[in-house]
Formats: sequence, structure tokens, C-alpha cells
Amino acid sequence: MMKSTILFCFVLVLGLSFLHKVSGIKCYQCSTNSDPEGSDSCGAYGKFDKDRHVSVECTSDESHTPGTFCVKVTKQGPRGYITDGRWRNVIRRCGLVSDTGVTGVCNWGVELNGGFWEECYCSEDNCNE
Repeated sequence: MMKSTILFCFVLVLGLSFLHKVSGIKCYQCSTNSDPEGSDSCGAYGKFDKDRHVSVECTSDESHTPGTFCVKVTKQGPRGYITDGRWRNVIRRCGLVSDTGVTGVCNWGVELNGGFWEECYCSEDNCNE
């Protein structure tokens, strides 16, 4: 009886040693569409303003889209250059599903109307800066 109690305690302590708090990845979340008029804090045309956006835990209630990795999506309109009126939209968020995998590199393409898109997936805290 004594040996089984000691064995049970040993297994219990060993099992508990493997338990630790696991936290999810933290990502920035913002959208150019949500920026106040005249503001570019999400970084569509200028530098991303980290001070105006606090990163969120992707598994928390604060996250607009729960996930296990970070995403940055950039879309740019089809006309000329930015100085010629080309629009640009940036979205930073958590992601859950990726068609191409989370490789830490960006995928890009051109839409039928000539618009440009780029999607970047990464798996480190705040990597969608």
C-alpha cells in the first residue's frame, strides 16, 4: 500500500510539472477603414503607429477574429500611383485558416481589375507590424 501511494504521488507531481499556462500569440489589429478621416494609424500610406495600437491576445475576447497566427493584408487600387489617386487598404489581425500555410513570407497577386493584393502570415508575437 505504501509503495502504491508513493508511486501515485510521484506520477501526480510529474504530471503537474508538465502543466503550465499556455498563452496564445499576440497580434496587432486595425484596419484602414476604421481609421478616423485624415488619419493613417494602421499604416496604409505611412509607417504603422505601434503606439496607437496595442497588440491583443488572439484567443481573448478583445480579438475581433480569434486565431493562432498573425495576418497583414494590403490591397491597392488599380489606377496609377498613389499620387495619382490610387487607394490603399491595410488590415492587421489574428488569423485561423491560411490556404498557403504560415510561412513567414508574403503572397501577392494582381486582381482582374488591375488591383494589387498582398497577404502576409506569421507566427511570432506582433509580427504583423
